[in-house]
Amino acid sequence: MGINHKLTSVLAVSALALTLMSCSEQKPSPDNAAAALAQGLAKADVSATAFTSGTPAQVNTELESLLAGMGTVRPAVTVAGIEEDSEDDDAATARLAYAWDVNMDSEPDWQYETTADLRRGEDDAWLVQWAPSVLFDSLADGDRLVRTTFRGMRADILDRNGDPLMSSRPVLRIGINKPGLLEDQQASAAAALAELVGLDPAAYTAQVAAAGPDAFVEAIVQRQDAEGPTTPEALAAIHGAVTFPDTRTLAPTRTFARALLGTVGEATAELIEESDGRLSPGDLTGLSGLQKQYEDQLQGTPGMTVTIEHPTDTTTPVLELRPKTDAVPLQTTLDPRLQTLAEDILEDEPSASAIVAIQPSTGDVLTVANGPGSEGQQTALLGQYPPGSTFKIATSLALLRQGVTPDSTVSCPAELTVDGRKFNNASSYPAAFVGDIALRDAFAQSCNTAFINTRDTVQQDALASAAADLGIGVSASMGVPAFFGSVPGEADGTAHAASLIGQGEVLVSPLALAVAAASVGKGERVTPLLVTPNTAAETGTESGSSSASASAAPTDASDAGSFTAAESASLRDMMRGVVTDGGAKMLLDVPGEPVLAKTGTAEFGSETPPRTHAWVVAVQGDLAVAVFVAEGELGSTSGGPLMKAFLDGAAGQP
Repeated sequence: MGINHKLTSVLAVSALALTLMSCSEQKPSPDNAAAALAQGLAKADVSATAFTSGTPAQVNTELESLLAGMGTVRPAVTVAGIEEDSEDDDAATARLAYAWDVNMDSEPDWQYETTADLRRGEDDAWLVQWAPSVLFDSLADGDRLVRTTFRGMRADILDRNGDPLMSSRPVLRIGINKPGLLEDQQASAAAALAELVGLDPAAYTAQVAAAGPDAFVEAIVQRQDAEGPTTPEALAAIHGAVTFPDTRTLAPTRTFARALLGTVGEATAELIEESDGRLSPGDLTGLSGLQKQYEDQLQGTPGMTVTIEHPTDTTTPVLELRPKTDAVPLQTTLDPRLQTLAEDILEDEPSASAIVAIQPSTGDVLTVANGPGSEGQQTALLGQYPPGSTFKIATSLALLRQGVTPDSTVSCPAELTVDGRKFNNASSYPAAFVGDIALRDAFAQSCNTAFINTRDTVQQDALASAAADLGIGVSASMGVPAFFGSVPGEADGTAHAASLIGQGEVLVSPLALAVAAASVGKGERVTPLLVTPNTAAETGTESGSSSASASAAPTDASDAGSFTAAESASLRDMMRGVVTDGGAKMLLDVPGEPVLAKTGTAEFGSETPPRTHAWVVAVQGDLAVAVFVAEGELGSTSGGPLMKAFLDGAAGQP
């Protein structure tokens, strides 16, 4: 028994040893090697992969060359399957699935499979047999993949006659050309050029330092037909400073309707990130205004292709991701002569200011002018200010609807107290019109207390309704973001009293008051238009949205309102009286058809005396105009001369 027991034990141990030896001699599968290759190709770094010939570093260098034309775009790579050779245990083939997001919109748009041959090495580790075809079947030595975005000519922004307002114009690009400088010369050259052209020297020097060694770092773009901050002699004195002739999309002048039309320039990092691959560094794009809002229409859709570029300077098409679509011009209703006139008139106004002109018969916006004091802000369309006495046009309409006529008697005391708050007339108010006077005289002389005394006749909702019938607070799809005004539908006490004279919570933009004046001129509510519908592709943000109109409770422009021709006739009569007998006498000798007007002064701030906004609105024939000065005196003294200059100029007078 002892011998048999020992023999059984020996046999068992021997069997176990053979089993362990068999397990230890089992060779690894190619799965891990294929997975490592896929991960490395996705990162363009195959350092974790061994190859049958060449080192990982050498393959990485080749990969870098193969992918250089793809920018930052890299594929997602997965192992689709592995087939081991049934006749050769040391051979296998991996199928690799590629998914590229070529246009960088987060969705794969180019998918295919390739194969990679694997061989088992001497230590049983699997090695990849590298070839460019592992990346893409048609690639050979010396080839590279190239992603190309091609853009057509940018379309023009047109005026009301179809002539270009913004179009391609010759410019000079001025900057530092780094290849022409030694490294220790770059900082001094950049600082000198920045000083010359008015840039921050530290910021521009840092920009030059961060650019590549072969870069041209643009400082400014200067019109070829205009004087700039540089001269050829001054540039020649700065080593490395150069100029390149080019073209850029520009308006007639640097300031022409700039806040409205916007600018075109090199895409910012933020715009590139938001573009879903449409923009690349160096691309020109709309940066502001209509140029940015209607970018897709004005630039068209860039085409995008992937090609193989061969060392023989030939190419093979691989993928047309999207065809290029042509740009379409954008037509506006602007009148360039009147726009230039308005901007010239506002040139010396230090505070924010604006002139908006509308053609009542069509609603076409003819001018959107902002003065230099607006500092680039869109005061004309987006400003929100109390209208002061110009709002008495709406209050008068509400009174007419209550049976009051222009000749009805109203009470105009020197001062009036409502719920403890004292209201006064302007210090220049004529004493001859204190007491019981006709509504037309209260309107012409702008008696605040007379209109506040009607607070029991005109309720707040009726006031808001009258304003809406003139277009104030009525959103419209005019093609650009705009503030159309805001009139509270409910108010009582001092808030209601203030609303009657365009103070309190009543807010308008110069556009909104121009619309109201145009409505009086036409005899029905006018809907403003600035970008003509037949050229405004569905790429722009409409101005009728609640966010763009910014009104407390905007009325839809599709509701025509109830403003009548008879009401318009009464308001026109009263507005003519402002010119013949009231605060706008300076407009009496304007050539052409009779001028109708209303002046306004709106107090704001907490100072004593308070600061004031100055307003004037006018209608002459088929022209309605609103003039605004953010920090003026009276509407008649600050806004009146500007309005006269505009109407004289519009009539062709010097």
